[in-house]
Amino acid sequence: MRILANDGIDPIGKKILEDAGFAVDTVHIPQDELPFRLNEYDAVTVRSATKLRQALIDVCPNIKVIGRGGVGMDNIDVDYARSKGIAVVNTPAASSHSVAELVFAHLLNGVRFLYDSNRKMPVEGNTNFGGLKKAYGAGVELQGKTLGVVGFGRIGRETAKIALGLGMDVLYSDLFGGPQALTLTLSGGIQVDVPVKQVALEEVLRNADFISLHVPFLDKPVIGKEEFEILKDGVALVNASRGGVIDELELVNALNTGKVSFAALDVFDNEPTPRAEILNHPKISLTPHIGAATNEAQERIGEELALLLIENLKK
Repeated sequence: MRILANDGIDPIGKKILEDAGFAVDTVHIPQDELPFRLNEYDAVTVRSATKLRQALIDVCPNIKVIGRGGVGMDNIDVDYARSKGIAVVNTPAASSHSVAELVFAHLLNGVRFLYDSNRKMPVEGNTNFGGLKKAYGAGVELQGKTLGVVGFGRIGRETAKIALGLGMDVLYSDLFGGPQALTLTLSGGIQVDVPVKQVALEEVLRNADFISLHVPFLDKPVIGKEEFEILKDGVALVNASRGGVIDELELVNALNTGKVSFAALDVFDNEPTPRAEILNHPKISLTPHIGAATNEAQERIGEELALLLIENLKK
């Protein structure tokens, strides 16, 4: 059997598949060529770049399994594929910690103005060192502040654990009931339960000093014009989930008025060409959709994806 890893797969995952007797092709086939090429394979794996919609699925009856390396499957018509007898699998747990660490890279970056000072130091450092030092002298600590987590699945919970470890309080909202405490593992393997509080989304928006979003995009932004109006003054926002979860134009307005102190975005409405207003805004910390882009996460994704493919292809 042949497997197309169209958006790549970690060498560990490739080896597991080959050791199990499968041929693995990692050469990327452009989206417009897939209708003519994909039916050469028995299974396909993708990340976020390749889209597997109904029309493509219809012309590739040989495909038995679709694998998504990562969490979100909004680039796959999952229900339709399954209605055609195709197994659709993903690896939701493998990248959780990596995404959570990126959230805090952005938060620590933001409260100490690193995103802006790294832009200005090479230009103004020699002529305005004292001025820059004064400009960045009003940093704040995360300890003792409240993090609001919107969406309390695997990534949301990993994010909350890091917050608790830094001495933050955690409020979260989720469509389903969730825990009232999370277990932290300390040095020496000691485990302690630390309380978290589930509240309505509006309470998170009104009371959190920092908000991190971990939800899929549905039919409208989670934080749009009305939600911006009720946010706590000076709040900071981090989006490492999906573009469109925050209304980007309203975000720019809120940053310009000071309602939002800073924002951090790893995902964008118009990937891979984000708006100029977003790319050039002095109060936005930017990364190019790299939440799961750590060596450790890629190894876990590759291994888990390979095992899922083997399990389903051998059925």
